[in-house]
Amino acid sequence: MTQKAVIFDMDGVLVDSEKLWKQAEKEIFSSLGINVTDEDSEVTKSMTTTEVSEFWFNKSPWQNKNLDVVEQMVISRVMELITTEDCKINGVKEFIEKLKSNNYKIGLATNSPYKIIPTVLEKLEVTGLFDAVSSAEFEEKGKPDPAIYINTAAKLNVAAKNCLVIEDSHSGMIAAKKAGMTVIAFTNGNPLINFDIADFTINQFDDVAINKVTSYGLICSK
Repeated sequence: MTQKAVIFDMDGVLVDSEKLWKQAEKEIFSSLGINVTDEDSEVTKSMTTTEVSEFWFNKSPWQNKNLDVVEQMVISRVMELITTEDCKINGVKEFIEKLKSNNYKIGLATNSPYKIIPTVLEKLEVTGLFDAVSSAEFEEKGKPDPAIYINTAAKLNVAAKNCLVIEDSHSGMIAAKKAGMTVIAFTNGNPLINFDIADFTINQFDDVAINKVTSYGLICSK
């Protein structure tokens, strides 16, 4: 039997964290005297945390703190917010459990820093369900570069063609497509994102979604 895997993006798929990143970004960079606008936050939302810090520093250089320190301030604040706020995506734990019962390996591939991953998995009570986790922190480039997905498939020991990726961002979908994987767009009721690149969509983590994913997996393995 061909081994199959489902690889999850993290922010916006496992946890509704975009608002938390935006809050942390505003708090930390405003404290450094920067005018953090919604327009600029839209530009930074698909970046890695290193790229975000560089973006704001280039826009309005601050004194007395190096980039690494400021980046860690943002990360620490996001971790606090994930722990304290209601940010779980409905049904995702049960969804992952059902995939495991259908003999899928489970992976995680995120542009977020590695140290945030355990906080998210503990929040959802799914730590033991993941067979491999990856952060773009350890790649030369984050999404839309495909490296993180290629390397996650290698960790899982599953061929790229047998990996299904659940993503909510266009850059993430591009990365998965470049890696040669099947792309499932998680819409979560969001009408603003272009999901055309995806092979199919799921609106929420429910039995309809499980049936779509497992049925597609059976078709692809024939």
